Parts: sequence; structure tokens; C-alpha cells
Amino acid sequence: MKTSLRGTIHPVSEGQWWFCLKHMRVEPEQGCPNKDRMGPYATEQEAAGALQRAADRNKAWDEQDQDDDD
Repeated sequence: MKTSLRGTIHPVSEGQWWFCLKHMRVEPEQGCPNKDRMGPYATEQEAAGALQRAADRNKAWDEQDQDDDD
């Protein structure tokens, strides 16, 4: 932990990256309210891929639902 002119800086611990749906960007733990975010993710890169991963899963589920209807 460091102290700067703006106050205390807390290091981001592993598993604390989020994707903010309001601002469409990756954020550390201290960011927007969780209701506006997806996560947490272990890395910044995983958080950056959150929307694509959700889209891929939705597509797979939709295809599975269509197969179940046949």
C-alpha cells in the first residue's frame, strides 16, 4: 500500500478485475458499482473479453435450445 497526494493507494489483488457495462471498459476493484459490472475476473485480459465470452455462451445456449425444440 502506498500513500500519494490523493490518499492511500491500495494494490489490486488477483481476481479483482471487472468489465464496466456503463463505461464499456475494464476496471479494478475500486470502480463503478457491481450492478453495472461483469466479474470479477482473475486478470485484466479476462475482464476485457467478458462481452465476447457472454455473447459466445448466449449463442451456444440458443443453438442448444433450437436443438432441444427439434
